[in-house]
Amino acid sequence: MNERASGILMPVSSLPGPYGIGCFSQQARAFVDWLVQAGQTFWQILPLGPTSYGDSPYQSFSTFAGNPYFVDLQTLVQEGLLDAGACREADFGSDPGAVDYGRLYQSRLPLLRQAFRRWQALGGPSETGYRAFLTRNAPWLEDYALFMALKARQGGAAWDSWPQSLRMRQPEALAAARAELAGEMDFHRFVQYQFEAQWQALKAYANGKGVRIIGDIPIYVAFDSADTWAHPELFQLDGDRRPTGVAGVPPDGFSATGQLWGNPLYDWQAHRAAGYRWWIDRMAASYQRYDVVRIDHFRGFDEYYRVPAGAPDASSGAWQKGPGKELFDALQAALGRRPVIAEDLGYLTDSVRQLVADCGFPGMKVLEFAFDSRDSSSARDYLPHNYPANCVVYTGTHDNETVAGWYRSILPEERAAVCRYLHRDAGAVEPLHWDFVCTAMASVGRWCIIPLQDYLGLDNRARINHPSTLGENWRWRVDGAALTSELAGRIRAVTETYGRLPAGQAGTKGGPKA
Repeated sequence: MNERASGILMPVSSLPGPYGIGCFSQQARAFVDWLVQAGQTFWQILPLGPTSYGDSPYQSFSTFAGNPYFVDLQTLVQEGLLDAGACREADFGSDPGAVDYGRLYQSRLPLLRQAFRRWQALGGPSETGYRAFLTRNAPWLEDYALFMALKARQGGAAWDSWPQSLRMRQPEALAAARAELAGEMDFHRFVQYQFEAQWQALKAYANGKGVRIIGDIPIYVAFDSADTWAHPELFQLDGDRRPTGVAGVPPDGFSATGQLWGNPLYDWQAHRAAGYRWWIDRMAASYQRYDVVRIDHFRGFDEYYRVPAGAPDASSGAWQKGPGKELFDALQAALGRRPVIAEDLGYLTDSVRQLVADCGFPGMKVLEFAFDSRDSSSARDYLPHNYPANCVVYTGTHDNETVAGWYRSILPEERAAVCRYLHRDAGAVEPLHWDFVCTAMASVGRWCIIPLQDYLGLDNRARINHPSTLGENWRWRVDGAALTSELAGRIRAVTETYGRLPAGQAGTKGGPKA
């Protein structure tokens, strides 16, 4: 897609609904209808993988699997697999505006197990669609189902603390585990089947309304994941399958010691020797799930920051050469040219810029970054009058403050610079979120994605993530009553003003009612 277009960033988890977290529900379809009413082309979401400790969608138990929390319970009720009363009685937390992951863990999985047992009793395992699903996804599903079953048996412990025979994947131990844990593996297969069926139905609904899904994938996988456990040869692990180096980013103006992410690093020589098969499979699966793929931390393909395993922080790391364009040539040869958004934020070298240009992918521009007085040279790249056409423009991302919260938190001189750029009175105290939206939408950037919180003018209580912190992230949920026809109409008017309405809709009065 080369035409000007726009969309809204809204995590699935942030959707409204009665069961503790946003999911593939009727409320999700209503949100799609609202996007159409607002004249939007894209719905950008966060990764859909099963979240692990810390609740981050960027640290998942599997690159390929889906999050069980997103399976809609009401759909299971309608299919006769759950009792509505059991769903009503479950405790998902008391605050409809925030996800309570602890309560979800205690309440959702038992309900999914109830649905699984009824599905078995009704002959579900013999369904043609289910058998086809197992065959189609066997390359990752069998390892994932066994990994999750073993993790439960080991009290949730990370796989590097499992018994040696299981940690090292000795064939006899794996065969015995598959026989012993067959029922538990069947449960995880069932959950993934339901996830995929419900997600594909929701995606088809969105696509049928003209809304395309922008998915998000992390560059790295979690160490405690089925991916690392099942394919240790693809990562920088020693003979005992412990990391020799881990991912992070170096010290900068935001962090004196850098950020120590801790993810295992790829052994790119091993990937190259295998013809990048794992990455081809990963991207093929992503394009089954999404229309456009945003790849997080794209600069890691040019150079990645390697921190020695066991280091207390990221300050002792060093840059290492990544696969570069060779990887993307292999992906294009296998899959054809597919739409990618390169998350190229932060400090960029000339070689990173060249890689993004050589691949032809649009990079990202975040308007909040344009007024950072700590790094004025880099900030210039984020001023709209310096944008290239081949970019995707954001007011902020899930990692940023909301515009309203950011404007209140920045330095006085930065606020003055914002007012000058927006032609507002110096020292204006109102959040100016609509000014930011209009400035982003007016830019030459081909696509423009606005977080829903910035259309609503919400403060930092609605922030999705504060990097390098734990406990209060990934929790925000929207109040469904805020998604009004009036707001959709205002968004649509701005979208039309700046030439971003979907083809054939210019000049129309509204759209389908949410």
